[in-house]
Amino acid sequence: QVQLVESGGGLVQAGGSLRLSCASSGRTFSRSAMGWFRQAPGKEREFVAAMTWSAGTAYYADSVKGRFTISRDNAENSVSLQMNSLKPEDTAVYYCVAATRPVVSRRPNDYNYWGQGTQVTVSA
Repeated sequence: QVQLVESGGGLVQAGGSLRLSCASSGRTFSRSAMGWFRQAPGKEREFVAAMTWSAGTAYYADSVKGRFTISRDNAENSVSLQMNSLKPEDTAVYYCVAATRPVVSRRPNDYNYWGQGTQVTVSA
């Protein structure tokens, strides 16, 4: 059974930092695209960041570019998201995702596996 388990969410003041981690099990994702989506209350799920299987290229939503950094460890089958200069509008449930293909997509339907989500709350 494939599982993605996120950790690292919490409450932080605006301007602060958090680091999200995602551990996977049940299959190897070293040749798959992995990344993060988020969903705020009353809004649709949106793309945050993702990396190709080779970890050579990272893609970011414009809203987080320059503040968030995605990284992955293929040996550990994990992916992380370092979030700096957090803003109240970053408040959302953050989901770790993995695809069976090595191509990064910004569409949620292109990801086969999803974690349960971790809450990030940024206070003003």
